[in-house]
Amino acid sequence: MTTKSGTRSARAGFRCTECGWTASKWVGRCGECQSWGSVVEDAGPGGGAPRTVAAPPSRGPALPIDQISVESAQARATGVDELDRVLGGGLVPGAVVLLAGEPGVGKSTLLLDVAARAARGGRRVLYVTGEESVAQVRLRAGRIRALAPTLLLADETDLGAVLGHIEQSQPDLFVLDSVQTVASAQVEGTAGGVAQVREVSSAVIQAAKSRGMPAVIVGHVTKDGSVAGPRTLEHLVDVVCQFEGDRHSRLRLLRATKNRYGPTDEVGCFDLSEQGIVGLPDPSGLFVSQALHSVPGTCLTVTLEGRRPLAVEVQALVAPSAAPNPRRTTSGVDSARLAMVLAVLQRRLGARLADQDVYLSTVGGARVVEPAGDLALALAAVGSREDVALPRGLVALGEVGLAGEIRAVPGIGRRLAEAARLGFRRAIVPASSIDDVVPPEGMHVLGAADLAEAVRLVAPPVEAASAS
Repeated sequence: MTTKSGTRSARAGFRCTECGWTASKWVGRCGECQSWGSVVEDAGPGGGAPRTVAAPPSRGPALPIDQISVESAQARATGVDELDRVLGGGLVPGAVVLLAGEPGVGKSTLLLDVAARAARGGRRVLYVTGEESVAQVRLRAGRIRALAPTLLLADETDLGAVLGHIEQSQPDLFVLDSVQTVASAQVEGTAGGVAQVREVSSAVIQAAKSRGMPAVIVGHVTKDGSVAGPRTLEHLVDVVCQFEGDRHSRLRLLRATKNRYGPTDEVGCFDLSEQGIVGLPDPSGLFVSQALHSVPGTCLTVTLEGRRPLAVEVQALVAPSAAPNPRRTTSGVDSARLAMVLAVLQRRLGARLADQDVYLSTVGGARVVEPAGDLALALAAVGSREDVALPRGLVALGEVGLAGEIRAVPGIGRRLAEAARLGFRRAIVPASSIDDVVPPEGMHVLGAADLAEAVRLVAPPVEAASAS
């Protein structure tokens, strides 16, 4: 006779279906990944024989890999070049794409434009919304000129009805906006819960794979910017894209954090306006001011967003502070990075910044998050502090170390080529990279080993003023 305690000891306990965390008793929230409702009873290795038995293959026997045709898996362009760039050429039949982003960033507008372009190209598109009525979507479609006779709209929040629309319409492309608003009557919990999101996404993926129909699912994000819902949602889909952008700026960036059919280092740029959302094949002009003369405290750098170089202008304003603790305010630049650069300037160059307020910003809402922009931050701050303008047509590239040295950064050639294309004719790069750089035609490239040398090369009066 098996005792109750003996039965419990034979069990492995409880396991989280999201991350594998185990516990001796059931809890409502995983102690590792903090997911709600993901802890289930785990029978363990000794919990009995497997319940699944062998069955005949449902899709035919296994074939040698070199005999399998790839024509059915070729990507088809969406008509939006920037989206195709990120996806790796377009949408693959049967692929499921998860598009996540903050509210109001433009996800629905982008997908409505993609759906209309696909419909005008001869494909049948089904767009199901659970957040708006069909009349509201129709108004937005008219505003952005996204109307097509083969673009079908439906507003549903029941999973069974959504699958019924797919059966009835037999679309070539399916869009669901969003996965958190649809629920199944066969699963407990409210829409947006872990169980419901898993059920809805699994049903849509099954429908897409069985029909060879590409599907795009809109997903919400949490406060920290990650995709809301169970982690298995990101594992099941083929492509995960993040749509980003400051709501006070027109610029939107699309990145792929997972892509089974293409690269994950490409970035798509879009311009969001009242007329809709438009791809930007050349977005660098948005991040460079159109001032006719040089202004103290400005310097240009080139960042790499994935494999795409973007020219960004950094502006600094250094002013005497009346407060005991001077302010350090940034926009588009990491505040910790600025604090480090200012400390190096004060310690290695003797620049008086301890009693100064420092304001640093980028033009056009761009973000400088990589170390390659350190030299531009330093030169802009020094130029504003000494009220000396840097020469026009200058671009600065390099990472600043704590010893004041300028370190090499990747992609120097691509960065300089982008700066030369925009008309910049002078560049300061790390001295360690000068032998490996082939200067673009018409550009004069100088190498600097440390900050002091960089200041001497671009603005001799600044050094003299600092020394005095």
